[in-house]
Amino acid sequence: MSTITRRKALGVAAGAAGAVAGLAAAGAADAAAPLTGAAAASGSAPASFDETYLGRRIKGGPAHGGGHHGGHHGGGYSVTIDGEDLHLMQNADGTWISVISHYEPVATPKAAARAAVRELRGASLVPLTLV
Repeated sequence: MSTITRRKALGVAAGAAGAVAGLAAAGAADAAAPLTGAAAASGSAPASFDETYLGRRIKGGPAHGGGHHGGHHGGGYSVTIDGEDLHLMQNADGTWISVISHYEPVATPKAAARAAVRELRGASLVPLTLV
């Protein structure tokens, strides 16, 4: 006879909560997309930046060399927070997301860096190792 255990019940509840969160994030992404459509259509490269934001040094610009950001998801654009690489990805609609703020698409890499700083809340950015 099959009985439901507490572990199975919690697993089902966590899965349902994750699905709801994913749908909410998708709705937020759809709401942000019209803000960036013109920038994506123009094909213009994002501007370089170097600033201190909430006490953290954020820098961004065209990627150089053969590193991970050189030609993959970041579209040849690299961002660092306090000297540590922030993994970025440009979506098909021209919005940008980072490994830290994956469900918050923004218009520029600078906005993605700022969102990551806010999300880190003072914690150090740990390098992302891809296996």
